[in-house]
Amino acid sequence: MSQAVSQSTSHAGDLSGDLSGTSAVGHQPGRESAVAALPAVQMRTGGGAASFLRKVWAVAAKDLRAELHGREVFSTMTVFSALAVLIFGMAFDLRVPDAAMVVPGVVWVIIMFAGVLGLNRSFGAETDRGTLPALLLGPMDRSAIYFGKVIANLVFTLGTAAVILIVMYFIFDTPVLQPLILLSTALGTLGFVAVGTIFAALTASVRARESLLPILLLPVMVPVFMAGVACTAGVLDGGGLEKVSTWLWILIGFDVLFLVVAYLLFDLILEEV
Repeated sequence: MSQAVSQSTSHAGDLSGDLSGTSAVGHQPGRESAVAALPAVQMRTGGGAASFLRKVWAVAAKDLRAELHGREVFSTMTVFSALAVLIFGMAFDLRVPDAAMVVPGVVWVIIMFAGVLGLNRSFGAETDRGTLPALLLGPMDRSAIYFGKVIANLVFTLGTAAVILIVMYFIFDTPVLQPLILLSTALGTLGFVAVGTIFAALTASVRARESLLPILLLPVMVPVFMAGVACTAGVLDGGGLEKVSTWLWILIGFDVLFLVVAYLLFDLILEEV
């Protein structure tokens, strides 16, 4: 009996010695200094202009691929635009002697209302799918998300504007496919998308975003609407670049202003989402 107790005591002593030895090895000064010398794990959000542009394109390509598979945004915008042109064409054909009198206003009204349909899905689709938090947690600057969304929205809206102009060319029998009209349409569409993407982000988490977005967006778009209508009307009236150059510069200034403001403030905007 005493022999068993002594053996048990010796095993306990050996185990205690092993544990103390392991503890001593685990707290060796050399190992601690080696661990301390390891670099901290950081998320890379920098990388220069090339890295920033790759992240912008990654966001834009994601939206373009989603639209290619789902056909949710562009098809809705184009069908709405074509139907709107047909309705306006039948309405004005009964009362307006010269279609060129109403074509500039009709073009820009349809572009803006069709564009609102697409902008509603820009961040709204992310919210509905539950992917907006993951997008915001990505290792990228928030402005890269903005510019990626702008590129995707610009592709959809410019495609819709092209459909509108082609359909109007046949329905209203008006030469709207002229270089200056195409230029003013592209500049106006860029300004519309630049501002619309900001408001789409602001209203992404709002339950009534479909009705709130146009209420916020359309008053801000008055300068673009006026300049676009004036450019289109001036060209249809036979004017050249000298007649519409002032309105083109207004569109350019509007685009640059809001793109710069969005780049500087989009981080603060997304904090409210």
